[in-house]
Amino acid sequence: MVDARGYLCPMPVMMVQKEVKANAPQTLEVLVDDECAKGNVTRFGQSQGYTVEVTDTDDGYKLVLSK
Repeated sequence: MVDARGYLCPMPVMMVQKEVKANAPQTLEVLVDDECAKGNVTRFGQSQGYTVEVTDTDDGYKLVLSK
């Protein structure tokens, strides 16, 4: 899981990119609390071949990237 709450772009995308590069997970949960980060992480995930499911949470968004 990547908890990117409290970070502004481009940090959330960089955190996800680092995790994808290091571990190539089949499924990755990402927590963000910024609308811009939600969109940017979604686009990055899709560019890496993931499908992205977004769920609103009390303190932001949970994105689940799956291959």
